Amino acid sequence: MDKKVIQTSDINIKIGLNEEKLPVRIDWDASDNPNGQQVSKAMLLAFFDEETKDTLKIDLWTTEMQVMEMDRFFFQTLRGMADTYYKATQNAEMATSMQQFVHFFGEKTGIIKPGQ
Repeated sequence: MDKKVIQTSDINIKIGLNEEKLPVRIDWDASDNPNGQQVSKAMLLAFFDEETKDTLKIDLWTTEMQVMEMDRFFFQTLRGMADTYYKATQNAEMATSMQQFVHFFGEKTGIIKPGQ
């Protein structure tokens, strides 16, 4: 696989903090994003360290993030992670197990109706 970099893109994240240093605003943009700056209520960011094989994470949410929004955010994130896991590994058995948990999570949090 060729590791030659032919293009780069910058992703910028700005976190606005209140007096207690709690996040109240999350803005982000990317150099190749035609929509410009976007506002979010939460973010999950993870990097896998090539040398140590550890995962480094930044998880932030604003003080305005409601529990039902966090439930939906996690439901969609977990669903996406299961899809990404399958694309990266082709491990259908594990991806299916992950999707089953996502479905369970969705039902228990009221995001999807039981039996849907």
